[in-house]
Amino acid sequence: MPVRVLVRDPKKVMALADAGVEIAVGDLDASASIDEAMVGVTSVILVSSAVPAQELNLVCSAVRAGVEHVVKATSKASADSPIARRRGQTEIEAGLAASGLPHTLLRSNAYMQNTLMLAPVIAKTSSFGSSAGKGLVGMVDARDVAAVAAEIAASPAGHAGKTYWLSGPQLISNYDVAGLLSKLLGRTITYRELTFDENKSAMVSAGVPEAIAEQNAQAFSLTAEGDAEWTSEDVELILGRPARSYQQFVADYARAFS
Repeated sequence: MPVRVLVRDPKKVMALADAGVEIAVGDLDASASIDEAMVGVTSVILVSSAVPAQELNLVCSAVRAGVEHVVKATSKASADSPIARRRGQTEIEAGLAASGLPHTLLRSNAYMQNTLMLAPVIAKTSSFGSSAGKGLVGMVDARDVAAVAAEIAASPAGHAGKTYWLSGPQLISNYDVAGLLSKLLGRTITYRELTFDENKSAMVSAGVPEAIAEQNAQAFSLTAEGDAEWTSEDVELILGRPARSYQQFVADYARAFS
């Protein structure tokens, strides 16, 4: 099935172009550019930073283009969440439902790839910290989420109106992450429990915009309270194989952590 990706900067996706992906240049704030990219499209995989106006621009464009199915990557969204992006996801999901477009929601647990952001501080200090405390997480590999999205987009029959909860096969804490990284790197990696304010400040110091740092710290603090303590078998249900474990992820990304 031919694939087209909508991007703002084609220079950042040269590898996709080299792999045969068609590149459409546009912006989710510019409806005309979305409409141009949507010509001939039958299925849409919607992945962005969950800005309601932007994603709903795309939903409206999909309606105009007669798109047959939308697969939306989302989260544990709720209208009363303390985290702004989760409230935004709720608004987007409501607009998608109101559009009448057949669609599927993919609610992912925390991505394993998020821990790649820890690589620089681990290399420098052999430690990392978070306000997630001892919270357990059913972390999921983003590659598995992508594979599920692609499978549904290519063969959407039977998936309309469904919500899938995507996780890895096990619950792990940051203490477990530190232990696995210690084995991988051959030296002791230490995990430190931080307060919300300490975690937010550390991210801001690392260059994360303050609003995003606050939302990230909020999410980690909710993790400490059990918010991410869930797993499901939906990855295996869709793909016919088990979800990747964190051990597999660490082995595959050894160079990044080394």
